[in-house]
Amino acid sequence: MMAAGRLSFRDITALAPMVRVGTLPMRLLALDYGADVVYCEELIDIKMAQCQRVVNEVLQTVDFVAPDDRVMFRTCAKEKARVVFQMGTADPDRALTVARLVEKDVAAIDVNMGCPKEYSTKGGMGAALLSDPEKIEAILRKLVTGVSVPVTCKIRILPSMEETVRLVQRIEKTGIAALAVHGRFKEERPRHPVHCDYIKAVAQAVSIPVIANGGSLDLVKANADIEEFRKATGASSVMLGRAAMWNASVFSSQGPIPVERVMEEYLRYAIRYDNHAFNTKYCLCQMLRDKVESPLGKQVQAAQTNVEISEAFGLQDFYLQTQEQLQVRRDSLYSSSQPDQPVMDGDVTMMAIKFERREYPPQITPKMFLLEWSRKEKLEQPLYKTVQRSQDRAFQSTVTVAEKKYRSSLWEKSKKFAEQAAAIVCLRVLGIPEGRIGEEDSGLVCKRKRDLFTMKVTGTILQQKPAAS
Repeated sequence: MMAAGRLSFRDITALAPMVRVGTLPMRLLALDYGADVVYCEELIDIKMAQCQRVVNEVLQTVDFVAPDDRVMFRTCAKEKARVVFQMGTADPDRALTVARLVEKDVAAIDVNMGCPKEYSTKGGMGAALLSDPEKIEAILRKLVTGVSVPVTCKIRILPSMEETVRLVQRIEKTGIAALAVHGRFKEERPRHPVHCDYIKAVAQAVSIPVIANGGSLDLVKANADIEEFRKATGASSVMLGRAAMWNASVFSSQGPIPVERVMEEYLRYAIRYDNHAFNTKYCLCQMLRDKVESPLGKQVQAAQTNVEISEAFGLQDFYLQTQEQLQVRRDSLYSSSQPDQPVMDGDVTMMAIKFERREYPPQITPKMFLLEWSRKEKLEQPLYKTVQRSQDRAFQSTVTVAEKKYRSSLWEKSKKFAEQAAAIVCLRVLGIPEGRIGEEDSGLVCKRKRDLFTMKVTGTILQQKPAAS
C-alpha cells in the first residue's frame, strides 16, 4: 500500500468521501474493519483556507479550526498514513493554499470533480468542473507540482464514453497518482444503475490506478462482492460509499458484523474524539436505515448530546470514563508544564493561574486592564464565556480577544474570579501589564483610580471641595 513512502492506490479498498459521514470516527471505524484508505468528506477550499492548524494535546489530534471555532477537519496519528483529504475547489491558487495547510497531516490530496449537489456546483466546483477541462488541468498541475504528497481526483462519467476517455487522458497528463470514477452521469442518482462499462473503458485508457465507485446499491452488498465489482469494471481498486455508511464491516473479510455492534464501535470513537453530537446522531441514523423509527432509533433522534446518545446504547459508563481520562490528561499536561508556561487545549491557550484578590488594588482588576488595552488597540470588547461543573459548583471562564481564546486550567469559586483568571492568562500570554500591586504604571487604567488606591494605602484623606456656587 505504500510505495517509496507514498500512498499507493493499486489493489486497495477505500472509504469514499461522504458529506457529514466521512468524519474521524467513521474513518477510524472503516480502517478497523479492513479499509486500506479512507477519504474525508468534501471540505470547501474557501472555508479551509481560513482555518488555523491546532495541535489538540488533550484529544491527541490535529484540528483545523475555523474563525467561528468550528473544527472543520480533525485527524490523528492512527490514520495519518492512510487518510486522503478531499477538497471542493474551483481555484488553483486557493486549492494549493489549502493543500499546503494540511499536507503534513494527510497521506494524499484529492479534488472533488464528481459531486452533483448544488452546494458544490454553484461555485464551479464538483461536477461543474467536468465541463471545464482547462480549469481541471490548472488545478491538478498546481497541486501536483506544489505539494509533497500524492494528488488524486474523483470524477463522474460524461454523456458519452468517448468524451469520458478523452477527459481522463487529459487528467492523467497532469501527473496525478490515481483517478476515482463514479460510474454515473451528473444527473443520475444512486437509484440508477452504475455504468461498469464506462469505468472499464477508463481503466483501459490510462496507466494510473483507477478506483471504481458507485456499486453500493446493486453490486456490493457484502465483502465478497468487492472483488466482483473490481473485475466487472477492470479497475485497480474499489471505493465504497453507502455500503460502508450502512455497515462499515463490509470492509471485513471475516463476514458482516451486526449493525448494532458496528454502531457501538462507531459511538466509542465519536466519544473518544469529541465528535459533534449532531454529526454523531446523523451517522447513527444512516446506519439504522429502516429501523430509524424503532425504539432505539427514536431515542437516538431525540438525543441532543453525546451523553444522551451514549445512554441510548448503554454506554454512559464508557462516556464518563472517557471524560475522566481526558481530564486526567489535561491535568497532567498542565502539571507537567511550568505554572507560567502556556499550553494548548484545542484552540484555547491555557495556564494554571488563580486570581488572588489581595495581589490587586481594590479599584483595579485584570479584566479592567484587558478591557482598556482592547480599546487602546481598537479591538472588540473581550468576550467571556463561563461554565460551572456540577460536582463542586466551581467555575471556569474562557475569554476571547482578537479571535483567540484564553483560559485558566484551574477552577474558581465564583464566576467573577473565573473571569479574572481568564483575563490574567490573556494578559500574561500577550505580555500586557495586569495591574498587580507594585507593578509599574502602564497608563492603561485612569490615574484617578490608582491615586485613590495610593491614598487609601498611605492613609491620606482627600476632602472633596465644595461645589462652586
